[in-house]
Amino acid sequence: MPQQLVLASTSPFRKALLEKLHQPFLTAKPNVDETPLAGETAMLLVERLAIGKAQAICPTYPNALVIGSDQVCVNNGEILGKPGDFENAFKQLKAASGKRITFYTGLALVNSETGKIQSLVEPYVVQFRTLSDTMIRAYLEKEQPYNCAGSFKSEGYGIALFDSFEGKDPNSLVGLPLISLITMLENEGVAVI
Repeated sequence: MPQQLVLASTSPFRKALLEKLHQPFLTAKPNVDETPLAGETAMLLVERLAIGKAQAICPTYPNALVIGSDQVCVNNGEILGKPGDFENAFKQLKAASGKRITFYTGLALVNSETGKIQSLVEPYVVQFRTLSDTMIRAYLEKEQPYNCAGSFKSEGYGIALFDSFEGKDPNSLVGLPLISLITMLENEGVAVI
């Protein structure tokens, strides 16, 4: 019996990315505490959470390949998560104006039958334009990216905030590094193409 593919996320953005691979999959909401551990770096945090999210789903799907992912952005050494509201999003974008910000996306593929874990962290650098308060307000009012790490949606109107991108896979900026995921799936015998 072929293994099910399960995305341990209810993020509409990750779901849309995974749909690009034309593989049938289910989604499931992992119940994981996302609080950083004392002294934990951004890279360690997102890898731990990606693995933890996938493993949290494994008992429900005992014959599956479970995908976990997590993302944070780092500005001047500070880990930034989802802003939640206009005020926090405004502060995040104001602090990012004119700067290079690094996003770290943790990716894990867990074989729930064998327990095998593949994981990695993929960095992606964004160069922000110099943003005025008016530009930030206009962007936030139009897109309302309050559930997105860094306070923007690069796949949408947020593209207007940037000068350049630097990284292996632009999908990782949205939250799911597909190029690396394809390799992981192939390691488990899933031919994507």
